[in-house]
Amino acid sequence: MQKIHSDKAPKAIGPYSQAVLVNNMLYTSGQIPLNLEGNIVGDNITEQTEQVMKNLKAVLEEAGTSFENAIKTTCFLSDMANFAGFNEVYSKYFTSNPARSCVAVKELPKQVLVEVEVIALVK
Repeated sequence: MQKIHSDKAPKAIGPYSQAVLVNNMLYTSGQIPLNLEGNIVGDNITEQTEQVMKNLKAVLEEAGTSFENAIKTTCFLSDMANFAGFNEVYSKYFTSNPARSCVAVKELPKQVLVEVEVIALVK
């Protein structure tokens, strides 16, 4: 098991790793729309989702993989009213259409609108 850390993604806000690589499977922690300074980026779902994808890209690349190798994503929204806006941004990055769960939750860390985690193959 190898812990993955990218300096191009925000530090974890708790006692966990950005991602863990086991054999050739990468399991990312949920990424929220924080910049490198730990500040929330954006005040709407599209801006926040763009930042989440930027953070995920950095973690995926640090592990030697990419969005194209995603097998499964789990997506958390603070409000299902944001589903269409979220999908608009999500579909630009996950063009291989991995398996996905998308749920609304009562609250996310730092009161953000979106969080996404990924399981990806590292070739």
